[in-house]
Amino acid sequence: MIKKAFGSTRPKDIVVDLMTFDRLLTKPVIHLIYWAGLALIALGLFAVLGGTVGIAMREEMPWGIFLAIPFLIGGLLFLVAAMLLWRSFCEFYVAIFRIADDLRALRAVSEGALPVAEPAASPVFTAPTETPAAETVDSNDILENPFFVPNKAD
Repeated sequence: MIKKAFGSTRPKDIVVDLMTFDRLLTKPVIHLIYWAGLALIALGLFAVLGGTVGIAMREEMPWGIFLAIPFLIGGLLFLVAAMLLWRSFCEFYVAIFRIADDLRALRAVSEGALPVAEPAASPVFTAPTETPAAETVDSNDILENPFFVPNKAD
């Protein structure tokens, strides 16, 4: 894990990367932060469920349930919104650090440290431009020529 995060296991390289900010530490740590935040949101779920049961038990029976249901629905909606916001917050930071990595790679290419890769071929399929001769394809056989439009005069 250390080699993946820092690119080396030598303590000197790790310290130099940390002190010069050549290697960003937050990128591998953001996953731990994300899961810790989800654990806190899960604790919030238990708080909402406990509050719902507490409201239902404190009031008289039919009214306690009527008061607890909106609290449960509102709490669950809030927790879903919190999960989405937490995920987007963490994705924002991951995107920022990926941009920093891309800029570092672009800087290395412009300085001549890395070779420039050839552009990839276009993934778009282009159909052949040649069409079969009219004599070889039966004009009534749609399976042979799916682009055949029959004439109304035939």
